[in-house]
Amino acid sequence: QVQVVESGGGLVQPGGSLRLSCAASGSIFVINGAGWYRQAPGKEREFVARMFSGGTTTYAESVKGRFTISRDNAKNTVYLQMNNLNVEDTAVYYCNVRLTTSQVTTYQDYWGRGTQVTVSS
Repeated sequence: QVQVVESGGGLVQPGGSLRLSCAASGSIFVINGAGWYRQAPGKEREFVARMFSGGTTTYAESVKGRFTISRDNAKNTVYLQMNNLNVEDTAVYYCNVRLTTSQVTTYQDYWGRGTQVTVSS
């Protein structure tokens, strides 16, 4: 089994920072990439940031320059450093990990349950 668990969410004031972690564990052969998505109440889930297998990153325009996605391959962990947070960043943040579980299987996506980020003064 594969488990994806996010952590690091919480309440922060506007202008503050948070660092989210996404730890993948279980039957992992190769992680092809990982990303962060978020969903605010009454809104569709939206893309935030993604890192591909080669290390290339891409960000939503709304977070570019403020958020940074990174990884620790040895720990199978992906991070999202969020700086200069504003109220519009309030949402449940979900981690997506694309991986293979063996040498002969194709990749598939795994999702965590999400971690709440609330930005409020």
